[in-house]
Amino acid sequence: MQNHPIPLVTDPLQYRAIGMVRGIYKPQDNDNFTRGALIDSKGNEIDSVLLGRVITLIRKHVSLEKPHLWVVYPRCRNNQNLHLQITGIWEPSTLKKDLMEKETLNEPSIPKVDSDDLSEGDDYFSIRGELVFTKPEDKEVVIKIRQKPRNQQKKALPFKVNLKGEVPINYLKHFISLNVRRIDYQLLIEDFQVIGPISQQQIKNKSRKNLKN
Repeated sequence: MQNHPIPLVTDPLQYRAIGMVRGIYKPQDNDNFTRGALIDSKGNEIDSVLLGRVITLIRKHVSLEKPHLWVVYPRCRNNQNLHLQITGIWEPSTLKKDLMEKETLNEPSIPKVDSDDLSEGDDYFSIRGELVFTKPEDKEVVIKIRQKPRNQQKKALPFKVNLKGEVPINYLKHFISLNVRRIDYQLLIEDFQVIGPISQQQIKNKSRKNLKN
C-alpha cells in the first residue's frame, strides 16, 4: 500500500523524471484551460500544461484560487527553460480516496491520511536516467530519460532534463539516480547515486521489455 505521489522504484534501471511543486495554477485564458503557469509562493510563473487525466478533477473538485501540491513531469523547453506537465494533485486531506485512485495517481489503493505534507518537502524531484553531459566547473548536468511507448505503433522518444550541480565526468554514460530540488526556475542536485554503466545492449533489452509491457 503506497501513501506517496512518487511510486517506489521497481527496476534498478527505471527511468523517470517526476516531482511535486506547490503553487496556484493559472490558465492562459478561458479558451485555453490546459495551458498556463504554476505560480509559486515567490511569484515565479512556470510554464505548464495539464495532462488529460487531471483536467476533469480540476474542473470538478479543485479550486484554482488556492495553492495545491501538484505532481509534475519536468521538461526543458529549448534545452533551457523549465516547463512542467501537470499529471496529478496530492491533497488526500480533501480529495476522496476514489478520486485519488482514478483521476490522479492511478495507484491501487491510497490510505486516508491527515496531512498533505511529504517528508521530502515541496519542490522535490526524483530524476533517474543516463548522464550524457556534465561540466562540474559550471555546475551543468544533463540527464537523458527514456520513456515507455504508449502503444506498439509509436516509438517513445527520449528527452533530456537540465540540472544544476556537480557530477564527476567519469560517470558519463552511467545510469544515475538523483534527488533534486527546484529553486525558482532551475533544478538543483541535492545528492545522487551511481547505479552503473549503461551499455547499448542494456538499452536494447530495455526497449524490447517496454514494448512487451
